[in-house]
Amino acid sequence: MPEPPPKHKSNPAQNGMTMTESDYSAADEQGSLPSKTQRKKAMHALQELGTALVALSENELAQIPLQGELATAIYQARKLRQREARRRQLQYIGRLMRSADSEGIKAAYQALMDKNHHHVQQHHLVERWRDRLLGDGNTALTAFLQQYPQGDSQQLGQLIRGALKEQRHDKPPAQARKLFRYLREIISEQS
Repeated sequence: MPEPPPKHKSNPAQNGMTMTESDYSAADEQGSLPSKTQRKKAMHALQELGTALVALSENELAQIPLQGELATAIYQARKLRQREARRRQLQYIGRLMRSADSEGIKAAYQALMDKNHHHVQQHHLVERWRDRLLGDGNTALTAFLQQYPQGDSQQLGQLIRGALKEQRHDKPPAQARKLFRYLREIISEQS
């Protein structure tokens, strides 16, 4: 009796190439093939990355290396308002992400998120220093100038006195904003 032809299964991990049963068993023994669950998790992660890209602002999106059909699909998804149409478009973006340079896109997205995170942390640091300078007076001013010696003590003192005077008279916080901007400038010089 003649031997039946080998069965072929397609493996999405190998870009459309077909594998025989013996190829699958050999690859499975080596542990080189991802399981179906692992492949699905990877596909969902790419779709989530695509969803995150759609949510970025125009300037942020310009920093991500998007090309061709993927870039077009992302810009189209930004315009969609209907829930089901948007869901389908996001799935389409996830499918396009599989064939795109997803590692380059992930790296650029992560760099952008790290930059934003650093900016937020710096903003919180400036706010804490401003509040401390307004609340603790000369002790906080001395501590600030020890940590940031490039600061001008006279200008800081003047801005602090002006901000405290505005607080006492219930005026808009113009001097407090100037103090914040000056502190941000000093702190960003050092970091």
